Amino acid sequence: MEISLPGKVALVTGGASGIGRAISQILAESGARVAVADINLDAAKEVAEMLGSGAIAIGMDVADEASVAAGFSACRDTLGPLDVLVSNAGIQIIGALDRFSFADWKRLMAVNLDGAFLTTREALRQMYPDRRGGSIIYIGSAHSHMASILKAPYVTAKHGLIGLARAVAKEGGPYNVRSNVVSPALVMTPLIERQLPDLARSLGISEDEAIKTQLSQGTVDGKTATAEDIARIVLFLAAFPDGAMTGQYVNAGHGFVMP
Repeated sequence: MEISLPGKVALVTGGASGIGRAISQILAESGARVAVADINLDAAKEVAEMLGSGAIAIGMDVADEASVAAGFSACRDTLGPLDVLVSNAGIQIIGALDRFSFADWKRLMAVNLDGAFLTTREALRQMYPDRRGGSIIYIGSAHSHMASILKAPYVTAKHGLIGLARAVAKEGGPYNVRSNVVSPALVMTPLIERQLPDLARSLGISEDEAIKTQLSQGTVDGKTATAEDIARIVLFLAAFPDGAMTGQYVNAGHGFVMP
């Protein structure tokens, strides 16, 4: 069954690279008019140009209230009221908790959680009038459901997205707003691919062996997800027709996490 979003308006944060870029592309291919929102405006412009005339680029710092408000206003003024928000922008800072600086903690939370809140609030303000509704999709992580050493702030933030999505599902339900989380495990993005040669060399093994023994360890089939895999799941949730699918999470990692 072909899934399509003809005429729908979608905004993707962190939409200029990695998973966000793949999501922007699949939504555009499905017929949506896509706002590619990214802190790197030049990169967002490149992606919007690739997507064609129905796409626009928006420079947006999701941790800045004024930047988010201006970006959503520009999206509405250019493309129309929002139907789909994909809250994808995020950062990771790795370090032992007992030596983790408060400044880095606040920076990570500002992007990963404050950004989700600020973009959600703006999306709801466009989705609530006349109960027109819409779909909000958060890009979580396997760390939305588990923990790893040296990643306590990231784990905290990604767990928080589950709670936010559930609260939005409760509050937004009467307005026909759906809210869900997609939780990827390791995804083969260009960043990971660039790291593969050094990882394989340091271990004295081939890149294929590095993927199997180091990156996809714990999956059911020895594979890792791709950005396109995640994008297809996002498209499914964006197009789902009613509230039968809301307040939920979808783990996308070849069985790496099975809560």
